[in-house]
Parts: sequence; C-alpha cells; structure tokens
Amino acid sequence: MKLRALTTIECTKVLTNSHLCHLACAHGGRPYVVPIYCCYSGNWLYAFSMPGKKIECMRANPQVCVLVEERGEGRQWRSVLVDGRYEELGDSPEEKQLREHAWRLLSAHVNWWEPGGLKLVEQPMADHSSHLFFRIFVEQMSGREALED
Repeated sequence: MKLRALTTIECTKVLTNSHLCHLACAHGGRPYVVPIYCCYSGNWLYAFSMPGKKIECMRANPQVCVLVEERGEGRQWRSVLVDGRYEELGDSPEEKQLREHAWRLLSAHVNWWEPGGLKLVEQPMADHSSHLFFRIFVEQMSGREALED
C-alpha cells in the first residue's frame, strides 16, 4: 500500500460527494462520536438533528471534528478530516434563509434525515417537530488516500 496526502481540491471533492460521515464532539472531557448526514457548501457542512446528546455537546463546546470516508476497490480508501466550529441555525427571521438552504441541500438526497431523526426509543407524537438544522464551519481540512502498489 502507498499512502499520500490529498490536495485541498481533492478534499473538497470528497466532502462534496460524500454525505454520511462521523461527527466527533466533546463535553465535560468526554468524547462523543456519531454518524450524521451532511452536505458541503461554501466551506460549511450542513446537517439536521433532533435534540439530544450531540446537540448538547456542541452547544457546550462548539469545536468539532468530522471524518468523511470513501471506500475504493480492494484495500483502497480516501478520508478527509475536518476541524470546525458548530453553529445552530435558529428560528430567527435572519436565519430563515440559512435553514432553507440547509433543507434544500439535504433534501436533494434520499433518506437524508435518518441519522439525525431516528431514536432508539419511539417518541410520542407531538403537535410540532423539535428538529433543528446546524452547520459546521470548516476551519481546516486534511485528507489521505491509500492506493495499492
């Protein structure tokens, strides 16, 4: 196997083409890693979630890390690691356009809501949804690729 660093353009291509990734956050000195579905646009990763542990962690500590992976043939793979900052897209009229942008990006893909919308225990029906959209500003990214010799 041969390992090489990806260029910024190659990292951006992986982020643009991959949507299921792993989000790492931390709170109280404890790391927490979960799968999320996200879309890359304009140096931001946009995502959706229901309230829960990851949102609590990111509200307490907005510094996060995201891992995106692509599997190739055989033992080949690519990965991109993003260091970023969490930003919740609230209910203010000023943030309405950002929420709509996030929804447009995400809803262009089948089952985009599943990682953030499913829970282990069935929740009672409510008269409103407590879902939220958030985005992660890409402060820096790096990538690696493994190729067979």
